[in-house]
Amino acid sequence: MFLIDMFNRKTTMPSPAEILPGRAGEVSAAQDHALTGLPLKGPFDERLEIASLAMGQFWGAEKLFWSLDGVQVTAVGYAGGTTPNPTYQEVLTGLTGHAQAVRIVFDPARIDYTDLLALFFESHDPTQGMRQGSDIGTFFRSAIFASDDRQLAQATAVADTYRKALSEAGRDARITTEIRTCDAFYYAEAHHQQYLFRNPAARSGQKPSGVAFPRSAKA
Repeated sequence: MFLIDMFNRKTTMPSPAEILPGRAGEVSAAQDHALTGLPLKGPFDERLEIASLAMGQFWGAEKLFWSLDGVQVTAVGYAGGTTPNPTYQEVLTGLTGHAQAVRIVFDPARIDYTDLLALFFESHDPTQGMRQGSDIGTFFRSAIFASDDRQLAQATAVADTYRKALSEAGRDARITTEIRTCDAFYYAEAHHQQYLFRNPAARSGQKPSGVAFPRSAKA
């Protein structure tokens, strides 16, 4: 019964009474990006935009985006939950409500938000609910945390496009990706930032569905 209870706890969102309290101050995070030397937290030029995406384990997710033309800075952290300034270990309890997420600062004149979403959908399996393959937990869920209503509308349209692609490929088309606006992003501890750059032999954690995004139909 203990193991069953622990499994259920990891795959269901915590109740308000279960939420961990967190802390007022942020956890330790690197100041600069390991590849570019640019500051992780800005300040950023006002022309730049921010995308926040969750697609399972965040080390591999970050690596997908950091070398794209038009992407200036990437960082990993926690989003979509309630606990303020959580630690990695707190998130893994499933009692913060957060998902592991990657924050992408990009120039919309060089790469469109929908291009980032296309890569997002085809680089993991958005039909798996509270997991990615053997990585099980609410903190591994698929999610798009839009910065504003425009991003929210674009994300919904791109998800519909990928849903059709999955269906046409004969795959489960019940996308479970959480799509909503979310302002809070808590940076993960320093040793998690650009982890696969400093530890290239580590596993990425992404489990793609194998269905390519139909870019001719991109929203």
